[in-house]
Amino acid sequence: MAARRRAGREEVLDSIYIIVAQVLILVACVELCDAASVVDVYRLIQYDLSGAPLGSRLAGLNHHAGAAPFASGADLSRTAVIMPIRELNLTFLRDYITNRRPLGGLLLLLPQKSNEKIVEEIKKLGIDNKEAVMRNILVELEQLLIHANIPYPVYFAFEDDKINAALADVRKSDMATQPATATTGGYKLVVSSPEPKKLVSPTLTNIQGWLSGLKGEGDTNQLPTIAIVASYDTFGASPALSVGSDSNGSGVVALLEIARLFSRLYSNPKTRGKYNLLFGLTSGGPYNYNGTLKWLRSSDQRLRESIDYAICLNGIGSWNNELWMHVSKPPENAYVKQVYDGLSSVAKEMGIVIGIKHKKINISNPRVAWEHEQFSRLRVTAMTLSELSSPPEFLESTGGLYDTRSFVDETAIYRSVKLVAESLARHIYGHDGRNIQIFADNSSLAVNPSYINSWLDLLSMTPRVAPFLSKTDPLISALRKELSGHTDEVRVQHESLDGMFTFYDVTRARLNIYQVASVTFDFLLLLVLGSYLILLFSFLVITTRGLDDLINIFRRPPSRKVKGA
Repeated sequence: MAARRRAGREEVLDSIYIIVAQVLILVACVELCDAASVVDVYRLIQYDLSGAPLGSRLAGLNHHAGAAPFASGADLSRTAVIMPIRELNLTFLRDYITNRRPLGGLLLLLPQKSNEKIVEEIKKLGIDNKEAVMRNILVELEQLLIHANIPYPVYFAFEDDKINAALADVRKSDMATQPATATTGGYKLVVSSPEPKKLVSPTLTNIQGWLSGLKGEGDTNQLPTIAIVASYDTFGASPALSVGSDSNGSGVVALLEIARLFSRLYSNPKTRGKYNLLFGLTSGGPYNYNGTLKWLRSSDQRLRESIDYAICLNGIGSWNNELWMHVSKPPENAYVKQVYDGLSSVAKEMGIVIGIKHKKINISNPRVAWEHEQFSRLRVTAMTLSELSSPPEFLESTGGLYDTRSFVDETAIYRSVKLVAESLARHIYGHDGRNIQIFADNSSLAVNPSYINSWLDLLSMTPRVAPFLSKTDPLISALRKELSGHTDEVRVQHESLDGMFTFYDVTRARLNIYQVASVTFDFLLLLVLGSYLILLFSFLVITTRGLDDLINIFRRPPSRKVKGA
């Protein structure tokens, strides 16, 4: 009889355990599905400059979310701050970053079409020169982030419904009480990421295309060469977002279109000029044009000596009516004067202005402000054509956060291409100073706006931070293939980036947003659930075995001595 009761009791307990387990699993699944959202995030760059650690030094994130404004003296060491770019508080960021105040993490939100929406919002405020204002704000933010050693994770994300809803709830909670903690509940931001590792031997890839000129009968001398060069890589606060539509996507697009135009002229011996044309897509632009220097040093000396001059294209996609020609040699130099006069003549016909800026090279200073300076250091005459009137500071104007498609005017690139191509053609074919339209609009040799737009769109969707581009990256393959279609021979050169820079991986990740309850809520839920399970257990025992069995479960069993007696 006792054995039968014991067996029945065990059956009841087993059934109760199964029910409890199912209830707990069901509750957990429902909670997780309702509480978590996943979004793509892009990490702030991490690198070392001459051994000095810069950028974000951590990738993993696991903190409660908070949003400005915060109470004075609030402890944010365990808080991941969410801050939309359109409401950027540079004073708050500068205080926490420069004074190294403790912060759990930082999530900066970009609008989906960041610059278009940003400019629209600025326009609503009635501020003059709206685009310049927002550009300056984003440039200042980027310089603040990339030139500081930040001991916590910093990520960028694009605004969407999930993030905006979470941000609204966080703000509502913060205004009512205080920033979220383990005891108050709220939202939790979690990025599960491995510790960043150093990139081993990052590669710089240079691509060179060549169009051979036509020698005359009995001419054994080497033909002179004109080089058109553009650096294609970028650098910015986030390697995964550094598309550099203007700097220097615009220069790359212009070079490809100029190569396409002259390939049509040089394909026919009757219209092939008596100049070789060299087209160079170089890497390492943000790093003192390191790739350009290595490309030139590895080139045959006779080739370098044959170059009459080189024109470097850099940032020509957002100018209105004035371009600048930057030179290292005095403007009185014969080649410099020749190029400037040719450009000025065509510019006058187009109703635009070309200015000239002379900046001497300081050989003892490793800083290289313009690409043409690497040519000048090897005694090759060169100049840079740019919309910038003065050289940018180190790691500025290298394709950062603000430099996206919406800030670039394809018409500016179109005009730049026509200006350079027309002045080159007049010089090559001996028409200097004459008003002859070789690439006239609506002709078979006209500049192609569709070609410019398609390449500009592609480059504006492709991050191009050189250390993160492999030798077989699709972008490099596409540029090589395109240049092969316009030139006689293409050569690809791979070089290692000099050791001044050390880069780290983990450039993008997945952010989990959890809505978590407070400890008080968890305790009450546990109490209610426990009471419910006890009542359910008691009910099942009573209905199946009776009240006596329920009482016996909780009754203390008799001792062994009593049983023996």
